[in-house]
Amino acid sequence: MSIITAQNVSLTFPTNDGPVHALKDVDLTIEKGDFVSFIGPSGCGKTTFLRTIAALETPTGGTLSVNGMPPDEARKARAYGYVFQAPGLYPWRTISGNISLPLEIMGFSRSDRAERVARVLEMVELSGFGGKFPWQLSGGMQQRASIARALSFDADILLMDEPFGALDEIVRDRLNAALLELWDRTGKTIGFVTHSIPEAVYLSTKIVVMSPRPGRITRVIESPLPRQRPLEIRDTPEFIEIAQQVREGLREGHSYD
Repeated sequence: MSIITAQNVSLTFPTNDGPVHALKDVDLTIEKGDFVSFIGPSGCGKTTFLRTIAALETPTGGTLSVNGMPPDEARKARAYGYVFQAPGLYPWRTISGNISLPLEIMGFSRSDRAERVARVLEMVELSGFGGKFPWQLSGGMQQRASIARALSFDADILLMDEPFGALDEIVRDRLNAALLELWDRTGKTIGFVTHSIPEAVYLSTKIVVMSPRPGRITRVIESPLPRQRPLEIRDTPEFIEIAQQVREGLREGHSYD
């Protein structure tokens, strides 16, 4: 079942120095339960495309549907949660208070909010930290709280814009493994922006390789790796072969320059 469908999606930003072509003729289908990573050089349109799915940007050409409806309608229908590069937690609110904020805005009852907050804290292994403030948690724990906030209203789609990019490799490995486990348990459809080839290969069922601006899709790589993936799988010939395909796709993208 197709959850996200893009057909000839283009996006041009007007600027004082002339138009900036951020995306050009992007065609992509994301199926229910897919884990799709977007990878490419800085400025290639990865985040811009994720933002068009979330109705934070509007394409200037082509068509885009989320759950069979335009992105702005999908946003109103609470079709997705969005995790930004930085946790974006309010320092004056506790972790539970931060997670419950979208639920308050959406009008959930106090008891329902408490139940949902407890559930997602357990999902991201932060039970017992709800009463802490963001500054009392490590960077990795803050990002897990941000993920919990995006999961709190149980959207089917989780959009993640390079959420682990600022973390050290040890923490990043642990959160990658935790995210895979979360995806496996919940069956959510995930769109994930990254600059890391190993991260993209480890996490994804499908890897979308993008070219430098204007952002085009140069290659879509379907991963044959099993759904259960210990970190050690990164040393296998199968993993290394997929990583090589990604590198080749990145090199192909530069041929557009």
